[in-house]
Amino acid sequence: MLDVEVIDDPAAAMVALDPVRGRLLAALAEPASAAELAGKVGLTRQKVNYHLRTLEAHGLVTPAGERRWGGLTERRLVATAASYVVSPAALGAVASDPARSADRLSARHLVALAARVVREVGELARRAERQDRRLATLGLDAEVAFRDAGSRAAFAEELAAAVTALVARHHTDGGRPHRLVVAVHPIPDPEEQA
Repeated sequence: MLDVEVIDDPAAAMVALDPVRGRLLAALAEPASAAELAGKVGLTRQKVNYHLRTLEAHGLVTPAGERRWGGLTERRLVATAASYVVSPAALGAVASDPARSADRLSARHLVALAARVVREVGELARRAERQDRRLATLGLDAEVAFRDAGSRAAFAEELAAAVTALVARHHTDGGRPHRLVVAVHPIPDPEEQA
């Protein structure tokens, strides 16, 4: 089971976004049969089977053996990943694109950059997996608290200068290109979310 799977197929995205199927995917962190799931999610076994067939047809669950119970043999399934992210690629022509945003300092531009990272890295991860190779990436995550807007502006200026100097020092014309995205945004306050 993957930690995170990026869904780029529009039909698979629709299937995963269905609330009932989402509950089934969450319940399938461990292998289970339709009968076992029916009790957990409060649906009939027949309805669970219907949803499981749809999830399986879109590659979101996979067979995980069988279980003999009385005179019956039950098929068990498991989710293909612990969690899922829908790639902007699933939206086709209306997917976000940072090139469409004129204001690099806007929140919308940052969202478009993050969406591009999901789309590109999701595609590269699938390709690497098919080739049984590891994809070389780096992710940094840090929290910083600023005293005021002036200290935030000074940080942004220093960060931009440091990144620019680092890129200039290591960039090689004709080498394999890599994308570097640096994002700074406020952390949402859980009490303000509604």
